Amino acid sequence: MRATRYILLTVTAALISLTSPTIAAADDFYVYGKASRDGIGKYYMGREISHVMGHLGAAWLERPTREREERTDRLLKNLPLAPDSVVADIGAGTGYFTFPMAKQVPEGRVLAVDIQQEMLNIISARMASEGVSNIQPVLGSERDPGLEPSSVDLILLVDAYHEFAWPREMGIAMARSLKPGGRLVLIEYRAEDPSVPIKRLHKMSVKQALREMEAVGLKLERNGKFLPQQHFMVFRRALP
Repeated sequence: MRATRYILLTVTAALISLTSPTIAAADDFYVYGKASRDGIGKYYMGREISHVMGHLGAAWLERPTREREERTDRLLKNLPLAPDSVVADIGAGTGYFTFPMAKQVPEGRVLAVDIQQEMLNIISARMASEGVSNIQPVLGSERDPGLEPSSVDLILLVDAYHEFAWPREMGIAMARSLKPGGRLVLIEYRAEDPSVPIKRLHKMSVKQALREMEAVGLKLERNGKFLPQQHFMVFRRALP
């Protein structure tokens, strides 16, 4: 088994080295090398992980043109939510999606997960000013969102997953937190579309997303094509 894994890792490193000749080392799931301009020099299943957008970029998340550019209204309308759903907004940032979802689940709650306390402080301040009580800020880590097993009906990931430094560990933890039959909605800019004006490492292809989600036990249920720049991929945890 170890020999087979070694061969697979060697092949992966060789493939990556065609475009990045400075690969230095590999472990069981990741390959490391010199970072590209927007990456961290860490590869997972052939994909270099991008830098995280820090809290200083919060204004970009709340830009006035976002709804028109990304049709976030369509995104929210198509989320499979019930009034009593428990939703985890992972990589919640400033709460751009957290607060609208809280209105969609008046009998449920939204777990606003982020690894930056500064982002959660923004959400907490807005909760107080708007009198919102069904949002719970959750400080996660790079390897674990901090959610209880089988506790969540829906996970929403908007332009965040490609920045996870430990995507396999996070994927396993997210899948574990879903209730049987629970869903994960993955929103990422389309790597297949060169007209999408986003840096390469901040995009993902459907093929890559399928590989990474299936590796943690999630199956594609739906691939919506109604957003102008992004994939709307719905993955589901298998029923027992």
